[in-house]
Amino acid sequence: MSDAYAHTNPQVRSRVAVLLSGWDRQILHAVAARHWPLAEPVLPRLSRSANHGLLWFGTAAGMVALGRSVRSRRAAVRGAASLALASAVINTVGKRSVRRTRPLLDAVPVIRQLKRQPFTTSFPSGHAASAAAFATGVALESKRWGAVVAPVAASVAFSRVYTGVHYPSDVLVGAALGVGAAFAVRGMVPTRSQLPTPGRPLADAPALPGGEGLVVVVNRQAGSADSAALVREAMPLAEVVECAPDELSAELEKVAGRCRALGILGGDGTINRAATVAAAQGIPLAVFPGGTLNHFAYDLGIESVHDTCRAVEGGEAVRVDLGRFTPGPDGAREGHFLNTFSLGVYPELVRIREHWSPRIGGWPAGVLAAALVLRGEHPLEAEVQGRRRPMWLLFAGNGIYQRVGPTPGHRLDLADGLLDVRVVHGGRWPGLRLLAAALAGPLSRSPVHAAQKMRQLRISGPAQGTLLAYDGEVAAAPPELVVDKQVEALTVYRPQALL
Repeated sequence: MSDAYAHTNPQVRSRVAVLLSGWDRQILHAVAARHWPLAEPVLPRLSRSANHGLLWFGTAAGMVALGRSVRSRRAAVRGAASLALASAVINTVGKRSVRRTRPLLDAVPVIRQLKRQPFTTSFPSGHAASAAAFATGVALESKRWGAVVAPVAASVAFSRVYTGVHYPSDVLVGAALGVGAAFAVRGMVPTRSQLPTPGRPLADAPALPGGEGLVVVVNRQAGSADSAALVREAMPLAEVVECAPDELSAELEKVAGRCRALGILGGDGTINRAATVAAAQGIPLAVFPGGTLNHFAYDLGIESVHDTCRAVEGGEAVRVDLGRFTPGPDGAREGHFLNTFSLGVYPELVRIREHWSPRIGGWPAGVLAAALVLRGEHPLEAEVQGRRRPMWLLFAGNGIYQRVGPTPGHRLDLADGLLDVRVVHGGRWPGLRLLAAALAGPLSRSPVHAAQKMRQLRISGPAQGTLLAYDGEVAAAPPELVVDKQVEALTVYRPQALL
């Protein structure tokens, strides 16, 4: 019986292949013979525009420019990464494993045919794989952008049959490989929806329909004018107060005594000041992300103004820790941080970046600052936990930073009571040492860096003029200081069911 099966099995496979090939040709000829309204001036151009992924990389750039949100940026990056993986698989394995010739063009009208015919093998379709990979990757991160991109991707895939350069099965298999590539990328780098539910303690906070009883303070220079308009539209009963950065602290103290909840719209430095006031007054804080960097809001799970509005109206909130260093900046009894505290090269980097960012933009200023700092700085010497050591960087995070895929930088729990302390040891080539420390990831010890979870950190003896940085703000470091946390000291609005 097995001999008979072995004898007939190649014949069965051959018949199936002939049958599929026949269906391929029938569908290709049916598409060629049919008139598709408005397709002739659009689909050939669309097909050409997708050569080498140019259409999709341009779309990704447009998403970043128009979306103006971290979710849009993540969707664009995920789509591009999925496309890159799909393209690599198709060109290195797919095209070489099945050397299928291209369809004959005798049935395809000349007006539909591409001016430059592809010379690679037909199976599978690289264009369909790239289109499906990009659209799926985008949709896994952002359903809204996925709905925008999906029709274009489907049109590109169909255009390959319409112009006669691929059989339908080439397109279907290519699209399936593209979808698989997007899910493979998600397996390596999880989407935000895949991350575990943050283990943060729920808190009681007043529900404020329409924002009644909420006062929102807006930093005029935080690049948040559009966000302020969104707040006014979504929270018509809230009071919105705009002020200059040098008026921010006074304004926050002024409004805190007459509101049921304090709102703040700006970047991390702005949110830091509001958090200090809210914690001292015992009122909940509503964080509206509106700055260049919004690390605290994003780690909290808030990505847009509408996320915060939904939480305020529903009275949904959590308690979070507040980092503290004593003494504080400029003679204050104590200072606070929501994200990070650091000594070493980072404070100087922040100072240079803030000096240049109004002139050349935030990201170029950051690159320039890194180049200048890593070229000319000397290691910091200070006593840490009773031991004196040279360091390029001392970093203390408010909560433990986790890995998201291959890169660190996200906190799952902002109420863990712990400091994430990392030290980059002194030595030559600070740039390489910082890179090596970043690549070491979860390793707690290496020749260039050390990492430890702590509840309190004591630092003494930094040289006069040493700078410290906290949430992007810079101040002079005192001769001695203690870094610790006020556990669950702050109540922050956050929607319990994130969309």
